[in-house]
Amino acid sequence: MLTKTQDKHLASEQATKPMTMIQALRSAMDVMMERDPDVVVFGQDVGYFGGVFRVTEGLQAKYGKSRCFDTPISEGGIVGVAVGMAAYGLRPVAEIQFADYFYPASDQIVSEAARLRFRSAADFTCPLTLRMPCGGGIYGGQTHSQSPEAMFTHVCGLRTVMPSNPYDAKGLLISAIECNDPVIFLEPKRLYNGPFDGRHDQPVVPWSRHPMGNVPEGYYTVPLESATVFRPGSQLTVLAYGTMTWVAQQAAEETGVDAEIIDLRSLWPLDLDAILESVKKTGRCVIVHEATRTSGFGAELTSLVQEHCFYHLEAPIERVTGWDTPYPHAQEWAYFPGPDRVGAAFKRAMAA
Repeated sequence: MLTKTQDKHLASEQATKPMTMIQALRSAMDVMMERDPDVVVFGQDVGYFGGVFRVTEGLQAKYGKSRCFDTPISEGGIVGVAVGMAAYGLRPVAEIQFADYFYPASDQIVSEAARLRFRSAADFTCPLTLRMPCGGGIYGGQTHSQSPEAMFTHVCGLRTVMPSNPYDAKGLLISAIECNDPVIFLEPKRLYNGPFDGRHDQPVVPWSRHPMGNVPEGYYTVPLESATVFRPGSQLTVLAYGTMTWVAQQAAEETGVDAEIIDLRSLWPLDLDAILESVKKTGRCVIVHEATRTSGFGAELTSLVQEHCFYHLEAPIERVTGWDTPYPHAQEWAYFPGPDRVGAAFKRAMAA
């Protein structure tokens, strides 16, 4: 397990500047496009327009239309082209405009990208990074709010990553682009411009006013497969990622429970050692994710904790998740796992 201090030594000699997650992701692609001419960026509206969230803004003007370009509205085509590029030595960074739209590319992702190394006996690799904005909290309704991470963690051959802050986002994206395996890079769009604690009726805090918004301007990496202690604590362990790390922190502050929050960052492969170390220390575990409850990634985490930490647990494992229903528009905050629901789980775990 890497602590924030261990992570940051990789970039300790560099100048930093305040960046939103949008700017940090753009900086990662800029750094890698400058370092490696084989890195290409493409997707719907990512070129001239700079992406629907402006993550790729300015890259086409800087690197030209052959290295940052727009594609037709065809997710299967985008990923299919990316797999071919990767097989022949390029390092494509393809964008699916919203994670909800990846379904037409499922065959290319699962049957082609994820299997290429295995089916070729490692004669070919697939150094493909597939960026996808995910999650709710922006009133996007059922087709712009999904969190499909469990669908990818189930597929052998894929790596699945979800950062929670600009520093990690840049370092993890650079690591993803350098990786010789396909990486599903999920970006919680509610965190693009600032941390979000689940209190939607409160003013938004920009990344420019948060320490995690200070990002090195040049090259650095955050290792894949590494979790981090987002908040140290002694009474219970929270396993979270993406937006839910911030919601869990808010719940800890409001309830007074000394929760140790593990930000998984890499969902698969998983930093199991970090999880076990924390749960064995605290004896209690709460798992939080925004996605649907049934067969969500929290079910796998629950199984792993139960399997490895059974004799250390002082209370049943708690799960706080989205509901088993399409993401609603009118009742967004009833679906979203906010600090009240997370805090209630903390209290149940402590009372057991």
